[in-house]
Order: sequence, then C-alpha cells, then structure tokens
Amino acid sequence: MDEYLVAAKADLQSARTAWLAALRNERRMAGLTVDAYERDTRQFLQFLTGHLGEPPSLADISALRPADLRSFMAHRRNGGAGARTLGRGMAGIRSLLAYLARRGLAGNAAAKAVRSPRQPKSLPKPLTLGDARRVVSADEQLAEEPWIAARNAAVLTLLYGSGLRISEALSIPADALAGPHDAVLRVTGKGGKTRLVPVLPAALQAVAEYRRLCPFDLTGDGVLFRGARGGPLAAAVLQRDMKRLRGALGLPDSATPHALRHSFATHLLGRGGDLRAIQELLGHASLSTTQIYTGVDTARLLDIFDKAHPRA
Repeated sequence: MDEYLVAAKADLQSARTAWLAALRNERRMAGLTVDAYERDTRQFLQFLTGHLGEPPSLADISALRPADLRSFMAHRRNGGAGARTLGRGMAGIRSLLAYLARRGLAGNAAAKAVRSPRQPKSLPKPLTLGDARRVVSADEQLAEEPWIAARNAAVLTLLYGSGLRISEALSIPADALAGPHDAVLRVTGKGGKTRLVPVLPAALQAVAEYRRLCPFDLTGDGVLFRGARGGPLAAAVLQRDMKRLRGALGLPDSATPHALRHSFATHLLGRGGDLRAIQELLGHASLSTTQIYTGVDTARLLDIFDKAHPRA
C-alpha cells in the first residue's frame, strides 16, 4: 500500500506494511491508533536512515542496539517531544519489532532492553471550595433513608475535613468520635502507619447526626459506618452514591470521594498551609508525594491570571 511507503529497504518495507494491515484487520485496532503507530514507526525509520547512512533493512533491525533506540529518543526529545509522546512512539516501535520477531524476520532484543520514558504524574483534580461544600452537605445527599443520607454526609465530611483516604474513613471503629470533644482521630494508613488528624466541629456534628439516626448499635465492636444491612460500609457503595450525587449537582467525573482528599490538601495549601504539616496530615511517607499539590495550586493561580488579567 503506497500510503505506508517509507525510507526502508524492500524487505522491511513489505514487513511493515503487513504489520499495519494485521493491526487493522486481525487485531481490529482503532484507526487512530494504527495511524499513530504508522507515523511513529515512519519517524523511526527516517531516523535510522540518517543514523545508518542508508535506508534500513530487516538485517539492520536485527542488529539494533539499545544505544540506537536511545539515540532515537534523544533525537525526538531534542525536537520537542515530551515523555507521553515518546512513550507512545516506543509502543508503536515495540509492536513492530515484536511482530517481526514472532515471524522470525528480525530480533527484538534491543527494544526489550530499553525502558520507555517515565511518564509524568497527572495532577490531582480537586473540587472547588463551593462544590466541596455542596458535596458534603447533608441536604444535598440523594439517599431516601435519612440515616443513609446522614452517613454519606459524615463520611464525605471526614474525607474533606481531615484528608482521609476512603479506606481509612470506613475503618474508623464504632467507639470513635462519640463525644463532642473528640477533636483528634487516630488513623492507621498505608503500611500500618498511624497518625493523628484533627476533626473539624462540622465533621463531629455530621457524625453525631449519623449516630442519632443510625438504626444499628454503634457502641460495641466493629466499624462506625454501616451499610444498609448493618455490615461494614463498602467503598463501592460510597463511590456509587457519589456518582449519583455529582450527576445531580452537575459536577465532572473527577468529583470522586478521593477527590475530596485532594481538595483538603489543595485548599489548605492555597490558604497558606505548611507543606510539611500537610504531609503529616495526609500520611505521606515522602514529601515529594505531597509536593504534587504545589503544581495544582500553581496551575489554579495561572488559570485565574489568564482569565482575570487584562493583558493576559
């Protein structure tokens, strides 16, 4: 097929055309993905033509060294390609080389020896202050049973007010936060690490209202938050209810229970909170994990600047 012709010897050209046809017809890969793989491998073969001094053949592909692939990535990086672009490009190249290896046409050792660029972590997507307040409000909950609405409001308030993970909130013992002055909660997080987190008066009030309405005994052993039949509340139930709630409130799909933990950190940082203190409150083992929220706050400030500055 002429649309797939690139700078390569006839044997490699024919094998590459067959590979692209197999992606479309046998693997039923999406057209846009095939087009991306075609473009990425075309760029690679163009690079090899300059790198080797002549169009590459199947024998040249078999003789590839890890250094050749690293040179290609450096070439693309110098041309402005980022880590995501490079990672996708390497996926296409690996697919081609694996195809050639399966058919005994060329070796694939070089590609296996080279790691794709580390992908940057995507920034958390916190809720706005106003949306966070709506989500944790008992009046906004959609549950028909008043005690379940109060339960959801209490859990969500703890996620936002204390920065808890869902698993941490759902494992709170039944006798915790039982009094009006229980302002500190002992939480066991990842790796069995225990930390103390403050509990806001609003969260204590939400828990107290849930206790008042809950039809199950919360004085003995077990966990504080219960499911509809009295067993421990499952994270999937809370996530399902949150999905319904964000639909009713017109919030994006990123408005999840875990996003309330992100909102806790981002809003504290935006109000001048100390990064080390936020690290302790979140239970992060490394400060570098917490530092991702500085990127969120910077992105928010730049967005405000672009929208508000008269010369932006």
